[in-house]
Amino acid sequence: MSDPKDSTDELAGSEQPFVQHLMELRDRLLYGIVGLAICMALLAFWPGPSGLIDLIAVPIRAHMPPDAKLIAVGVFSPFFVPIKVLAMAALLLSLPWWMYQIWAFVAPGLYSHEKRFAIPLIVLGSLLAYVGIAFVQLFVLDKMFGFIQQFTPASVAATPDIASYVEAILSLYLAFGLAFQVPIVVVLLVKTNMVTVQKLKEFRGYFIVVAFVIAAVVTPPDVISQLALAVPMCLLYEVGIWGAQWFIKNTAAPEAPAEDVPAK
Repeated sequence: MSDPKDSTDELAGSEQPFVQHLMELRDRLLYGIVGLAICMALLAFWPGPSGLIDLIAVPIRAHMPPDAKLIAVGVFSPFFVPIKVLAMAALLLSLPWWMYQIWAFVAPGLYSHEKRFAIPLIVLGSLLAYVGIAFVQLFVLDKMFGFIQQFTPASVAATPDIASYVEAILSLYLAFGLAFQVPIVVVLLVKTNMVTVQKLKEFRGYFIVVAFVIAAVVTPPDVISQLALAVPMCLLYEVGIWGAQWFIKNTAAPEAPAEDVPAK
């Protein structure tokens, strides 16, 4: 018959690491929130919520009459919309800090070769998110609004609401930021042995269809934005296949030394 004390000791020993992990997770979340608050304070000082609104409004203002402005239909829109934009901009600015906190939380449980594999992916993931958002701001929005304005009747004044405009472009930022993570996802799938590089190459044709379906669902119903999302996804898929081959070659676990075989 087993001693109840032994069971209690065994539970206590397994509970302690779990509590320590929870405390570590709490600390990392707090560090991330502090970093986010600092970024919000810096952006509130310069360029300020109004400056951020003016920046993201540049693509649509370029296709509006010279004296036209975005309107605020909601009673509280002039206050809440700039705050929302400020929070999103601060989150983007603090993205590397958040990625570092995630890395610091999981790093103790990784082998040395896995750490060499994880650090480049974290850096590359942050850069790809920034590239995706910049692609939206500098190219997609301008082409998309130019295409849409062509269908505006001469008797109609296109004066979009600031709240709906911000919601639309933030959804595009999110969609492109996530879509540009395709190489990271492909590398992780191969690295975790869920698929092989050969299977990814065979799936290439299906992925093109999937990319265009995703673009049709998450982007506005215009050809410009759909092509602007689907085509980079297909190209990044190829980059992911190449990256998976490179990472597998350069981050493989070191082979154990062969045991000495006694001579006959």
